[in-house]
Amino acid sequence: MKLKTHLKLDPTLCGEVMELEEGYAKVRLETTQVMAADERGLVHGGFTFGAADFAAMAAVNDENVVLVEATSRFLAPVVVGDVVEFEARITKKEGKKAWVDVRGQVEGRKVFEASFLTYTPAVHILDRS
Repeated sequence: MKLKTHLKLDPTLCGEVMELEEGYAKVRLETTQVMAADERGLVHGGFTFGAADFAAMAAVNDENVVLVEATSRFLAPVVVGDVVEFEARITKKEGKKAWVDVRGQVEGRKVFEASFLTYTPAVHILDRS
């Protein structure tokens, strides 16, 4: 299956799709010093959230998909050098809406979980009037 969405994202900041199936995506984020929030190497949660969001968008895999709502939990810290693997699965679809659950792990340790609500308009969100 070929990725159809979010093709311009920088994989060094948002992760790289490692697996892609209908309704499922696995994204791998290698954390780097650029992501550090402090001198101890704590990775800013925005990078974790961004990679999880990308995984959700990839699971839907439509060029027009957008995020509508998210509920997330940061379960453990991520530090520079960690490799976070996110698995995203569509759990429900209703018309143009899809609910996607995402889990993030570092070496089997849960670090993040979220539920995303996505919407897929017929045209790009910036083309809407």
